[in-house]
Amino acid sequence: MNFKPLGKRVLVQRTEVESKTASGIILVDSAKEKPNTAEVKAIGGEITEIKVGDTIVFEQFRGTEFTLDGVDYLVLEQENIIGVM
Repeated sequence: MNFKPLGKRVLVQRTEVESKTASGIILVDSAKEKPNTAEVKAIGGEITEIKVGDTIVFEQFRGTEFTLDGVDYLVLEQENIIGVM
């Protein structure tokens, strides 16, 4: 991957959502919510509390989605990150 976020931005890849509920009901893609957890793939130069490989929790409906080399990523501002798991 050849992408470096600038400033206080973080490049993340969303974690997968379960396709089956606890009771065994299989969910179709349109019924799934996008997860608000992700793995950090790259960080901007002004980020100090997060490192590559961390799993983060972020606010819903934030960030900029894009595809790079066939993989979907999300760029988030540091202020939209709630915490590290």
